[in-house]
Amino acid sequence: MQHDYRPAPALVARLLGLALAGLGVVLLVLLVAAWLLDLPLGYAVLLAAVLLFVLGAVGLWLVRRATVLRFTDQGYRLRFVRGAGVTRARWADVEDAVTTHVAGSPCIVLRLRDGGSTTIPVDVLAGDREELIHVVQAALDRGHGLRRLK
Repeated sequence: MQHDYRPAPALVARLLGLALAGLGVVLLVLLVAAWLLDLPLGYAVLLAAVLLFVLGAVGLWLVRRATVLRFTDQGYRLRFVRGAGVTRARWADVEDAVTTHVAGSPCIVLRLRDGGSTTIPVDVLAGDREELIHVVQAALDRGHGLRRLK
């Protein structure tokens, strides 16, 4: 069993917006430097085109390939989330999971046996919240050797 959760569209848009603003600042600095150093404008334009290409490639990667959260039979891995705590662990090391709100945002907190925890903000993930909770519960059950009665 492997479940991958991609970044939410709002998160991708925010990241790309910040990158585009940064690109604008870099482009302005390049144009001013080219003017002050009396360099041909073509250098700055060429570098700006390369930076735009890189921004587009990163955007495509974020939308199509980037994985924020991955659940496997053995454990989980969380990426690109600051302040998440422990970013990877085995299911056998997870004591329990609780839902809570952190800074007004709904989160799932995976509490580990060693006292650590992983905070997963649900808003940064694309997909259904209820499905995520069911996947976490099923993975915890399997990790602890439990099976559902049929």
